[in-house]
Amino acid sequence: MEYPSKLIEDAVSEVAKLPGIGKKTALRLVLHLVKEKEDKTTALTEALNRLRSQIRFCKTCHTISDGEECVICSNPRRDHSIVCVVEESKDVMAIENTAQYTGVYHVLGGIISPIQGVGPGELTIESLLGRVSGGKDIKEIILALSPTMEGDTTAFYLHRRLKDFPVKITSIARGIPMGGDLEYADEITLGRSITARVLFS
Repeated sequence: MEYPSKLIEDAVSEVAKLPGIGKKTALRLVLHLVKEKEDKTTALTEALNRLRSQIRFCKTCHTISDGEECVICSNPRRDHSIVCVVEESKDVMAIENTAQYTGVYHVLGGIISPIQGVGPGELTIESLLGRVSGGKDIKEIILALSPTMEGDTTAFYLHRRLKDFPVKITSIARGIPMGGDLEYADEITLGRSITARVLFS
């Protein structure tokens, strides 16, 4: 693709690195930004710069946070005896959008995937075990992982590590299709999966 400007070409190249965005979409976005008033483009770049420099992760559940502890973990109205274990922060957002869950979360930061070189040591599993064994009165662990081979492997590993603790281990009901991601599940299906969770075995 020929570009009228090296500046346009460089911008398109960077935007096209974002997931789900090809060169044509990247060009359309860049040309839109060129036509916008400068203050709108500046506001976008400033927001992205603040995102990279100021974003933090909750010390308790490891989800994305503005401060040391996220708004969910610091909310006394949440049921802190129920911990929903998810893969990424986007899954927390997906479950929160269902308005069906009132407990707290634990973000693993991924799932076990030997092919991609991700083992238990790369995830926040030890932090989860510390929460369960640390006298926090946790009564239930919900394994809300995507129903893929890697998700099931991770769930079985967590079940093996948690089974000796006096906690109920459940998993979300399989209203989520096999091979699907929580991020793309509709809110009704995901909400029903949470409320109709079953014992993990």
